[in-house]
Amino acid sequence: MIVEKAILAVITTKEEQVGGGAPIFICTSQEELELFSTNLEAIMDGIAHRLSDEVYIIVKH
Repeated sequence: MIVEKAILAVITTKEEQVGGGAPIFICTSQEELELFSTNLEAIMDGIAHRLSDEVYIIVKH
């Protein structure tokens, strides 16, 4: 099966703002949030999108 379009992960510093079926990574600082986003983007072969200062998503287009 080939996934063409999907949210692969959610990365946040505000756990109460997110939910759903994708893996959720909770970070304790802005620096950790940016590091996780950058690393997961490369690992998952996706693209990181900043939705707010506290929430990033990794998507596959």
